Amino acid sequence: MHVTLVHVQVNPDHINDFIAAAQINHKASIQEPGNRRFDILQSPENPSHFILYEAYASAEDAAAHKETAHYLTWRDTVAAWMAEPRQGIRYNGLFPQG
Repeated sequence: MHVTLVHVQVNPDHINDFIAAAQINHKASIQEPGNRRFDILQSPENPSHFILYEAYASAEDAAAHKETAHYLTWRDTVAAWMAEPRQGIRYNGLFPQG
């Protein structure tokens, strides 16, 4: 599995906007053929910090996600709301398998 944890720090005045945009992206992303998980997490200690847990069956499926209309719309919509550039950290998913 191809897993990326995307750390996002949002400007406090755009937290609710970010959540709404992330929900739209989430709903479309989980419909992609290679998607295994697409979780949106918010820190209870720092509500401006989010982690997107993105798991795809393969690197090709993850790359295809970044070409979808819903991802491109999300990326462009939330860009101005970021307090700092988002950071994606890549992991190999070991379990569950398949």
